[in-house]
Amino acid sequence: MKLYVHQAACSLSPHIVALELDLDVRIIEVDRATHRTSDGQDFLAINPNGYVPVLVLDDGETLLEGPAIVQHLAEMKPAGGLAPRDAQERRRIQSLLNFVATELHKPMAQMFYPDYAAVKDVLREHVTRRLEWISTQFAGDFLIGDRLSVADIYLFVCLNWSPWLSIDLSRWPRLEAFMRQVGARPAVREAVKAEGLAPRADGIFFAPRVAA
Repeated sequence: MKLYVHQAACSLSPHIVALELDLDVRIIEVDRATHRTSDGQDFLAINPNGYVPVLVLDDGETLLEGPAIVQHLAEMKPAGGLAPRDAQERRRIQSLLNFVATELHKPMAQMFYPDYAAVKDVLREHVTRRLEWISTQFAGDFLIGDRLSVADIYLFVCLNWSPWLSIDLSRWPRLEAFMRQVGARPAVREAVKAEGLAPRADGIFFAPRVAA
């Protein structure tokens, strides 16, 4: 399989999932400016929408959209523990993935775009309300209880953008504790290192490495 990614983008989520499950996935970087891939392809021919992640399966099928990709990867190896164990957990994880995608990922991503500068404060207020809610939704160490799920990994990746957007997670100690816990996992450390990221001085978030 091949997974197309941008550095520190939402594609970091399936990258982490693949490493957590020890799946044979080849990581291919996409240049944001030129849409050329690190193996010389035109990414727009792979996904005309132009965004990552994209997972190309071994049979050539192309799977788009992060929540669908992480669920597919988790279900490839149920024993890895990231997939739901029953129908109730499936409903919960799908609900959380949709919440993160629409209520956090989308508005946070828009805050990066210069075209949205006029509504950045509105987006920040929206994200703040949603962070307040998600901080109350932990059923244990993680969102569904005592084990990591694909919803936790997706949330971790989005929350990692907080410093770049001047969002102070210290307002929510539960979210900071979550970031530290997930960020310490070996698969997470391996994925962020592979994408050229390194821990910030605060020990909570990851940012692009600065060349010495």
